[in-house]
Amino acid sequence: MNLRQKFIVLAILPAALAMIAIALTVRYHANVLNRQQHDAVETASLTSKEAELQHYVGLARNAIEPLYDGPDTPAARTQALATLSRLEFGQDGYFFVYDLDGNSLMHPRQPELVGRNLWGLQDASGAPTIQRLVAQARAGGGFVRYTWEKPSLHQAAAKLSYVIALPKWNWMIGTGIYLDDVEATLAQSDQRAQANIDRTLLWITLIASSCLMIVGVCGLVLNITEYRTADAKLKQLARQVVESQELERARISRELHDGISQLLVSVKLLLESAAMRLTHSPAAASETLGIALERLNSTLGEVRRISQALRPAMLDDLGVAAAIEQLAREFGSHAGLPVDVRVEGDAPPLDDNVKTLLFRVAQEALTNIERHARADNVRILLAFMRDGIHLSITDDGRGFDVTHVHHDPAHGIGLRNMRERLDGVGGALGIQSWPGATTISAWVPLSNPRFSS
Repeated sequence: MNLRQKFIVLAILPAALAMIAIALTVRYHANVLNRQQHDAVETASLTSKEAELQHYVGLARNAIEPLYDGPDTPAARTQALATLSRLEFGQDGYFFVYDLDGNSLMHPRQPELVGRNLWGLQDASGAPTIQRLVAQARAGGGFVRYTWEKPSLHQAAAKLSYVIALPKWNWMIGTGIYLDDVEATLAQSDQRAQANIDRTLLWITLIASSCLMIVGVCGLVLNITEYRTADAKLKQLARQVVESQELERARISRELHDGISQLLVSVKLLLESAAMRLTHSPAAASETLGIALERLNSTLGEVRRISQALRPAMLDDLGVAAAIEQLAREFGSHAGLPVDVRVEGDAPPLDDNVKTLLFRVAQEALTNIERHARADNVRILLAFMRDGIHLSITDDGRGFDVTHVHHDPAHGIGLRNMRERLDGVGGALGIQSWPGATTISAWVPLSNPRFSS
């Protein structure tokens, strides 16, 4: 995974985790609010139902109060039961009457229970229903929740009843409301709340997906842009390499033609002249052969110079500092310029690529000075530091426009080659130039273990 891909992943992953955290937080708090709303609605509904039941039981008590306050006769009790059996509200709202021993005295929806003792009756949960109702009535009246058959459905349903006692007659009267309607209302409320939560999470998911998609698309566009830029730079570098190779070939061709070739032709002519004079004038032939030997020595020196320029043997044998010093001496002798070389620090064992890189930077800088600078003095500083190597070449020539050379593709090929070489090892090239002072500085880090050997 390259750096750009890692950057995209590091951009997408925190965003995705943040969106997941937001979604989980929203869901948690929404569920908490839903439970609170459920409890509030349930409490309000039950409070309303309890008030309603108390009101109904109060009406029933008022309806039979004249009979209850009058003489205690069987006829009065029978009339009271008949009055209560006719009181209804809603589809399943009715009154029931038991004595305090658990005997059913009146039940308009389930007449088969009348006359039976239901003291031991238990609901679906095992709770003694009639006993609990009687106990609440004896305690002064109150509410009891239990399970009882709903007449309209003929199946058991949760019921909330309110009962009071009539001590004079040893009765318990009460009425109740079935809670399945309340439960259905609460279930619908919970469904609506859950639907709202689901819609919110869906919107968060859509927004998160859109954001991640935008990040991914931007990363893809960045990748493509960077790839195209890198491809363009690679093609430009390839062209520069080809141009450098052609320039180097042209330089070597000129040196061979103008130097070695002419010297060899001169030696050939001298040898031919000496051969012709050998029989007639041995002294003249000997003099000619001496001149030929001197020319041949010059030719060998030229060959060594060209060989040193291509790959100095001293670079491998004695190191980069000695090779640069030798390069400076040859340049000073050839160009007629004094070159001051200063070496600071001890050179560590270096990779061949780093040694060649430093030598080529110095060689290219000196070549540019000879061609363009019109300088009188040159200074070279080679400093070996703990974390890297610093090389600077300074001249007192006429200088140049750094920005113009940097942007002009027809100029500064040597400087671009230096920069590309240094970029390849994680180094940096610095250029400062104005009339009277131009400095080319190169920095090569030693933090990478492959740069040392």
